Amino acid sequence: MNHTVSDFIIRIKNAALARRKDTMVSFANINKDIAKVLIKEGFLEEIKEKTMGNKKVFQVKIKYKNRIPVLTDVELVSKPSLRVYNAKKNILDAQKKGMYTMILSTSQGIMTGHEAFKKGIGGEVLFKIW
Repeated sequence: MNHTVSDFIIRIKNAALARRKDTMVSFANINKDIAKVLIKEGFLEEIKEKTMGNKKVFQVKIKYKNRIPVLTDVELVSKPSLRVYNAKKNILDAQKKGMYTMILSTSQGIMTGHEAFKKGIGGEVLFKIW
């Protein structure tokens, strides 16, 4: 596993497509921060820290509405081989083009595109979720 963010997001996406209520993902602080943002945005219900054997993992509970997962798809933007950054002025324009939420890694932590625009900061675009 080279990229913890992409592994985390793809595991959640696959679990939602398979109609699972929850899934186990690897333990990392960035995964915890992303999960908190996704809970606040309404894509996940909760996250719990568990221990399996001698490894720490997160149990992520996926949110459903009328038996349909709220999370429909994700698109990874930044990869280890190509990092994508957006300035403050480009965030709102990029988000208006589609009905999705951008998740950014900024100097003030992980946040959505709207939060970053309100705070007047840019950052690395991790992924888009809808």
